[in-house]
Amino acid sequence: PRTNDVIFSLAFSTLTSTRIAGKPVARGTLFHNSKEMAPKKDTKGQKPQKGAAKKGAAPAAPAAPATVAPVKKAGEGINTKLALVMKSGKYTLGYKSTIKAIRSGKAQLILLSSNVPPLRKSEIEYYALLSKTLVEPYKGDNIALGTACGKYYRVSTMGITDAGDSDIIRSLQESA
Repeated sequence: PRTNDVIFSLAFSTLTSTRIAGKPVARGTLFHNSKEMAPKKDTKGQKPQKGAAKKGAAPAAPAAPATVAPVKKAGEGINTKLALVMKSGKYTLGYKSTIKAIRSGKAQLILLSSNVPPLRKSEIEYYALLSKTLVEPYKGDNIALGTACGKYYRVSTMGITDAGDSDIIRSLQESA
């Protein structure tokens, strides 16, 4: 190897015997940080075997598949848009406050978790129909909706009164 490619380091062992590749090495031995650190076997006249694993080496990992999954753009999921609403917008969490926001006409979007009781769901949908508010079912349950809102408690219904910097209302109106 060329001398400018090899980084030398001085290794002092605190142990009485240091071993490199199974052979004892004296203290203060100068060696370099590269693959040539281990002593090589005498292989005069022998061809190197291709694909043969070295003794003690880990097995080679299988090659990655050739197909690549499509990558989502940043901010494309509803959870990221919801996080932006939580930071920059105005919202109400819970059944009672969502009903109050719908009745007063302040709510622009209502999110319902997948496990809202049917009676509550129909009541919220009825009020939203009267006030012409968009109702969107959330794919996760109330625990997942609470987590998406950044809260440590369950959230079954969420009313968004001001989306802030998020485009969640516009994107849901386009998809509907």
